[in-house]
Amino acid sequence: MKHISRRSVLTLMGASAASMAVATPVFAADKVRIALVVKALGIGFFDACRDGGMEAAKELGNIDLIYTGPTKTTAEEQIAVIDSLIAQKVDAIAISANDQDALVPVCKKAMERGIKVISFDSGVGKDGRIMHLNPSNNALIGSKCVQMMAKTLKNEGEVAILSATAQATNQNIWIEEMKKEWAKPEYAKMKLVSTVYGDDQADKSYRETQGLLKANPNLKGIIAPTSVGIVAAAKAVVDAGLVGKVFVSGLGLPSEMKGAVLAGATDTFAIWNPIDLGYSAVMIAAMIQSGKATGAPGTSVMAGRMGEIKIGDDGQAAMADPFTFDKSNIEQFAKIF
Repeated sequence: MKHISRRSVLTLMGASAASMAVATPVFAADKVRIALVVKALGIGFFDACRDGGMEAAKELGNIDLIYTGPTKTTAEEQIAVIDSLIAQKVDAIAISANDQDALVPVCKKAMERGIKVISFDSGVGKDGRIMHLNPSNNALIGSKCVQMMAKTLKNEGEVAILSATAQATNQNIWIEEMKKEWAKPEYAKMKLVSTVYGDDQADKSYRETQGLLKANPNLKGIIAPTSVGIVAAAKAVVDAGLVGKVFVSGLGLPSEMKGAVLAGATDTFAIWNPIDLGYSAVMIAAMIQSGKATGAPGTSVMAGRMGEIKIGDDGQAAMADPFTFDKSNIEQFAKIF
C-alpha cells in the first residue's frame, strides 16, 4: 500500500518533497532527447505515464521528452514510429511494445545508431533493448487477478479473460501467471471458460464482452488485465443488466473505474501507479544514456524519488507491487489518477 498511497498522492497533488527539493538540474545544460513510445495514443494509462515522464524530465533539467506512439495498437505502426525517431537521431527510447518479437529488428537498428533503448510495461525481446522495466512482479500480477475474482465469487463459477492484443508481451505473461495460480486446488470450482482479445480498443473490447456473455450464459466473472478492456467489459455488463450476476475485475485506473465500482459491476481491481512507471522509465533511460548506469543484468539504477531499482539476471526489473481498489478507497484515488 505504501507504494501507491504515498508516492501517487505526493506526485499528482504536486507536493512531492523529492521534486520540490531539486533546485538545480541533475545533468549538464545540453538537451538530451528521450522518446517515450507507448502502445497507442489516447489511452488513459499511458497519458498518466506521460505525466510521470514529464515530471522526470523536469527534475533532471536537460531532457527534451518526446511522447509518441501509433494510433492503433499494432507492431507495424510502432515500427514506423521508431524508424521516425531513428531518423530524428533521438538519444534514447523507452517503449511499451505491442509485439515482443516484431519490434526487435527496428530496436536493434536504433541501438546500432547509438540510441539507448529500454522497454517498460510491455517488453521488447532481449536482443532489442538494454533492459526491461516491469510495472510489478509478473507472478504477483497474475496471482492478484485470480485472487480478486476468487474472493468476489467465493471460489466458484465460470470466468473468462478479456485481454488486449494476442501478441502483447505483458498480457500473455500475466495470463500464464494467472493459469499457474488457477491450478491451485482451492480454485477447482472456478473454471476458466474462454480467453478473448479486444486489442486495447474500447469498441472491440465491448463487443468481445457481449460475445462472452452470449456464448457463456452461466458466466460469473471477467478478468481484464488491460485498462481499456476492464472499462469496456464493465460497461457491457451494466448495459446488459447483469450487475450483481457477472463481475469484472483485473487491471484499471481508479479514475476510469469509479463508475463501475460504485455501480456494482466491479468489486475489486488493481493497478500500479502509471505516473511512477512513466517517471521511472524516463529516469532509467536518462541514467543509461548519460553513462550513470549501464542497465546490465545484476546492476542497479537510481531512479530519482523511486530510489534504487535492481535489474535481475534476466535483464528485467520490477517497480512495485500491484495495489487493490474497491468501494472503500475508489473515491480517494479516482481524484489522483
